[in-house]
Amino acid sequence: MTPGRGASTDIARVRETPLPGPLPIYRHEHWRAFPWLVHGITARGQAFDLGLFASAPAGLVLGRYRNLAAASGFAAIALAPQEHGRTIIQHSVCAPGVLITAPADGHVASPAGPLLAVTVADCVPVYAVDAGAQRVALLHAGWRGIAAGVLEAGLSALGARVDDIWLHFGPAICGDCYEVGPEVHEALGLPPPALHLPIDLRAILAQRATTAGVAPSRISTSVWCTRCAGSPFFSHRAGRPERQAALLGIRSA
Repeated sequence: MTPGRGASTDIARVRETPLPGPLPIYRHEHWRAFPWLVHGITARGQAFDLGLFASAPAGLVLGRYRNLAAASGFAAIALAPQEHGRTIIQHSVCAPGVLITAPADGHVASPAGPLLAVTVADCVPVYAVDAGAQRVALLHAGWRGIAAGVLEAGLSALGARVDDIWLHFGPAICGDCYEVGPEVHEALGLPPPALHLPIDLRAILAQRATTAGVAPSRISTSVWCTRCAGSPFFSHRAGRPERQAALLGIRSA
């Protein structure tokens, strides 16, 4: 068995599908009960790179972020340089445009806040919703961030009662494609193997979420692997330098 597997069978597996329109945005329908919620993830499209801090021209990428915000009904979108840690930034009202914060791997927004974005290309985008207070958190979770406790930090920053929390683990590298060394297994609290073996980051996150008290019936996981053949997403392990952006926000009344 791939380490990290064995999460509850109550955890739904869902498939993001493309939305109509000119932008390559995918969304799942599992959260139809939240009409006030905006969520999704971009795909490759026609080289639709959202990596602002990499090799793509900054002006081009900033324009794409503005278009994503406008298409989602927001005047502002917030993102950060990511450092594979557990820093979370809180957002409320902000000026229109693209807000680039200090380095962080998570964001929390209130109803008047911006659209949140994190970039991924094998790491796990974690979407957290406080259905009671209508607050949201969006996290970037690679193995280092998971080991550092980014999920727990995000849930704490959200400040929700555990019974009000819904979680979705979006498109990421799967437990068959992500082969790592014993130091990664050990950092994630697993017995270190003698050889490189695959690990399932989304299953580990699901286990941590249920340990924190989130009900398995309120957790979902994407069926998409960024690395597997036929994926519409960028994959760092497949040699792609580009990034897609996970998006989460609260729709204006």
